[in-house]
Amino acid sequence: MATSIWAWAGFALFVLVLIALDLGVVHKKPRAVKVSEALLSSLFYIALAMIFAVGVFYFRGEADGWAFLTGFLIEKSLSIDNIFVFVLIFSHFAVPAEYQHRVLLWGILGALVMRAVLIFAGVELIANFHWLIYVFGAFLVITGVKMLLAADAEPDMENNRIIGFIKRRFRVTEDFEGARFFVRRNGLLYATPLFLTLVVVEASDLVFAVDSIPAVLAVSQDAFIVFTANVFAILGLRALYFALAGVVHRFHLLKYALSLVLVLVGVKMLVNGWFGAKTIPTEYALIATAVLVFGSIGLSLLRKAPEGEVALPRGWVVGSPQKGEDRGES
Repeated sequence: MATSIWAWAGFALFVLVLIALDLGVVHKKPRAVKVSEALLSSLFYIALAMIFAVGVFYFRGEADGWAFLTGFLIEKSLSIDNIFVFVLIFSHFAVPAEYQHRVLLWGILGALVMRAVLIFAGVELIANFHWLIYVFGAFLVITGVKMLLAADAEPDMENNRIIGFIKRRFRVTEDFEGARFFVRRNGLLYATPLFLTLVVVEASDLVFAVDSIPAVLAVSQDAFIVFTANVFAILGLRALYFALAGVVHRFHLLKYALSLVLVLVGVKMLVNGWFGAKTIPTEYALIATAVLVFGSIGLSLLRKAPEGEVALPRGWVVGSPQKGEDRGES
């Protein structure tokens, strides 16, 4: 179904208003975000997404409604994988709680731009080159398998290639300079550790976008549905981070479930591309995704955390080799 320019303009205005309220009212000054506030904010964004879903069902029909819900659930679930990585990054740089929101805000604004570019490019490419469906589907299956194999990896942040690249090209202060990314000292420009944090967060967001956009394109090739599902998932990501950062390590089975979700939607894309768009209905993908994600969370919480367990998740961080991995250095 073609989407009018007014629908795009209205949604863009809606997103800008939400961002302006966040910047100008809710988080005008740097401060630590309380878990209770984060939970309420996260529920608020989920409620907005559900209200929007009702509108999609009403104005665009069941097919687009199910596609939006499935896309939103996939993106929301995969965004929890972002949280694993954000916890590792913030812990490595020892970013004070009151500055984490600033980094995530800029990271998410960058993510929205990157995802918009990738979504419109992906939709246009599939519309003109149908065979790319098989490329994207195979990519999702391979990514899911790689993610499954790296689920329990311990990243070596000390030897992160992105951090090393920045440090070789910028003067970097030893300590944080408030919420600033750059400072001047004796006429010379210095980057701060907060800027290093932002760069790694943005690089991670780009990798997550490359992984997750094909997953939603496996559900729908309607740019409006794919983009809105992504935006609602991303807008609530900061709140979800502050709500779950302290307990996300408990969801030890979730990474395996998310890997299987990518494999599942990749197979759906391949099968539907070959046999027809309705061979595996979107509703089935929604049910399977919900079972995998919520089932893994429930089973994870049933496991009693060992006494003295380090409250840091494991996984892959962009630019970081696994600890103990041979980096090929002489």
